[in-house]
Amino acid sequence: MILVTGGAGFIGSNITSALVERGLSVAVCDRFRTGHKWRNLSKLELRDVVAPEALAFWLDEHLQEVEAIVHMGAISSTTESDVDLIMEVNFQLSRQLWTWCATHGKRLLYASSAATYGAGEHDFVDDGSLEALAKLRPLNAYGWSKHLFDRWVARELANGSPRPPQWIGLKFFNVYGPNEYHKGGMQSVVAQKYPLAASGEALTLFRSYRPDVPDGGQKRDFVYVGDCADVALWLLDHPEVNGLFNLGTGHARSFDDLAREVFSALGRPVNIKYIDMPAVIRPNYQYFTEASMERLRKVGYSRPFTSLADGVREYVGRYLSQPDRYR
Repeated sequence: MILVTGGAGFIGSNITSALVERGLSVAVCDRFRTGHKWRNLSKLELRDVVAPEALAFWLDEHLQEVEAIVHMGAISSTTESDVDLIMEVNFQLSRQLWTWCATHGKRLLYASSAATYGAGEHDFVDDGSLEALAKLRPLNAYGWSKHLFDRWVARELANGSPRPPQWIGLKFFNVYGPNEYHKGGMQSVVAQKYPLAASGEALTLFRSYRPDVPDGGQKRDFVYVGDCADVALWLLDHPEVNGLFNLGTGHARSFDDLAREVFSALGRPVNIKYIDMPAVIRPNYQYFTEASMERLRKVGYSRPFTSLADGVREYVGRYLSQPDRYR
């Protein structure tokens, strides 16, 4: 059995779906509250659903059955202001799961983030050494919490402390795709802007505040969530692989490119309007991210990543434009 924490969330539910579709026994730990997040799992047969406060007891109760933990559970909002909550979920819980897996010989795959790179002053190379990690300067509390755990892991390894038999950290870049609808303002630009484009209105993008970058020319490494699930399953299939890895495509594209692909998928003429960026986010705004994917390729992952055109076309045609938008 595989336990997926945050298994009802965006990336977590796509990984859960891929595991279930393969015929594996999967349990999910998550909190649903009063929204429609439960629909991310509504088509799946699950072994169990565990409340976060019951997780420690559940793990000990199912010690012999659990083979691996895929730890996607996190406070993922880059604008969350409750830093104590962020630390409790993103750092303390991650440490507890690492220790449990190390103690009991269980494998662990956990979510890090491209937010750990900050403004990218030291590029976006997934060097997990203590020296390389010490140079990074995240721009928000979310990124810092993820970075702090990456550094804690690196220190544990350097000290020769017990470690899980397989451990993987994944630095997710700008992920988009089905099952992100519960994220509100943290949804991908595709999900947020699709209703505007579909209704014939102008799709809005932020103006640039740098003379060397045109309006809408800010770039991100946009990666389709289906690719994230494929990478996670491949890593679980290769228990000899360990380490901290980027998970993007290796090719940055502009928000303008993304908007044009949305209109193309809809068969509509391009209609983009540039609006002011909120002053509060301007100081820490990233103008460029691009994952170095060499390390993942070197350990043997050879599948191509979905192009932006193909990913947006599938997302719009198979999900966003349908009555049932869920995977």
